[in-house]
Amino acid sequence: MLRSTLVPTLVTLAALASSGWSQPKPVVRVGSKSFTENYVLGEIVARVIDRSGEAVADRRFGLGGTGITYRAAASGDIDLYPEYTGTIALAILEDPSVRTLEEIRRRLAPRGLTVGEPIGFDNTYALAVRRETADRLGLEAISDLKGHAGLTGAFSSGFLEREDGWPGLARRYGLRLARVSLVEHPLAYEALAAGRADLIDVFSTDGKLDRYDLRVLEDDRGFFPDYDAVLLVRQDFIDRFPATWAALSDTLDGRIDNREMVRLNARADLGGESVAEVAAAFLGQEGDPAAAPSRRRALLREIWILTVDHLYLVAVSLLLAAAAGIPLGIAAARFERLAQLELMSIGVLQTIPSLALLCFMIPLFGIGKLPALVALFLYALLPIVRNTYTGMIGLDGRLLEIATVLGLSSRQRLWRIELPLASLHIMSGVKTSAVFTVGTATLAAFIGGGGYGTLIVRGLALNDLATILAGAVPAALMALAIHGLFEAADRFVIPHGLRKDFGASS
Repeated sequence: MLRSTLVPTLVTLAALASSGWSQPKPVVRVGSKSFTENYVLGEIVARVIDRSGEAVADRRFGLGGTGITYRAAASGDIDLYPEYTGTIALAILEDPSVRTLEEIRRRLAPRGLTVGEPIGFDNTYALAVRRETADRLGLEAISDLKGHAGLTGAFSSGFLEREDGWPGLARRYGLRLARVSLVEHPLAYEALAAGRADLIDVFSTDGKLDRYDLRVLEDDRGFFPDYDAVLLVRQDFIDRFPATWAALSDTLDGRIDNREMVRLNARADLGGESVAEVAAAFLGQEGDPAAAPSRRRALLREIWILTVDHLYLVAVSLLLAAAAGIPLGIAAARFERLAQLELMSIGVLQTIPSLALLCFMIPLFGIGKLPALVALFLYALLPIVRNTYTGMIGLDGRLLEIATVLGLSSRQRLWRIELPLASLHIMSGVKTSAVFTVGTATLAAFIGGGGYGTLIVRGLALNDLATILAGAVPAALMALAIHGLFEAADRFVIPHGLRKDFGASS
């Protein structure tokens, strides 16, 4: 009897396990920098991983520049991302003598990293001017700029800061410009077309070069190294997913030349296609357009997901800031010597640029929501601490004396007298921090923290105003909604008499 029951049960369990109880597939985290080409290559990589069947891709796109993206790979927060040999040599290994793939692999190996074979195109830096300017001044090569110190430049942050960019280039060629401005790379073309700059840095595979009728100046002294596109990969990824790595190699190694990459970039930058559509077309996955959800519907679904992300970032960081900031403000009011040290220390945090503070978090917490929450928490502290401190030290001393005469303990005096009377200032600080945090949280996208910044960063990379607005407008509406929510909360937190006096005085 037991045997007749057990055998069918085991058969049933085996069938269920094979059909629906299988273990979920492991996740491979694919990164990209925040410009069109890296988005496109990252999406192609993610789709090949999904198609291989060994794992599923988790897209961590738009991670800012080389520093952020490389740190994410080195720390294991992402498994691979598209990179360039010249960038690896100069910005990562910091050794311009490194030229060959073999040497790059040897130098990366102790870090648990390696690179694949070249994808097939060389996306080097270059300088470009309007064709009209080039013809008027006789500019064919970079060395021709030496006699035109009155020209102005508009360069991306990476080009301005890296030794394989403007600093090293200016020294090699002996160049001086009348003015150099910092701009986001996608906006440099508009600055050049509008006459706000004479010279910009470009990538040799930019899809916009033909559209804006530019002349790319010859690097006649051979300053720029080769920037062969490769995949920078964690070695443990290759060890864990050999079939996936083989599929990526078969799909990408030597398969995209400069002409093809320019075409793919142009489809995303100028053709109105999404990165996903461009990648799908390259892989032959376009399918039936009628079967796919509309771009508007997909965007609305993404906005909803990012709204949840953004609310989480704001709510958690604000709650932590209030939980820490109010006691810190009370302590500062209690101890005069502590006050200035505390307020000055917290104030110093506000002087650190938001994106820089986020980058500082990466070595400690990696990428994702955790470092974003820590940075947002630190930024939200100052208004709460300062307003709590101001509210507490501004209390009428006679009221506190009466409380003492009535026999109230220090704790009773705090909860029944001091905090209610200071609540107007405290709520004002929390309200300021809340609205400020909504805006600052958009920068979390640069380190993979999600939120509305994901759309803003992507829109900037693709110079897509609609995508930028899709992230910026909901963020502004959320800030207004949160401000209104705290205005309503004032009715329950701030004593009626204080609200009445405040309303009359305002």
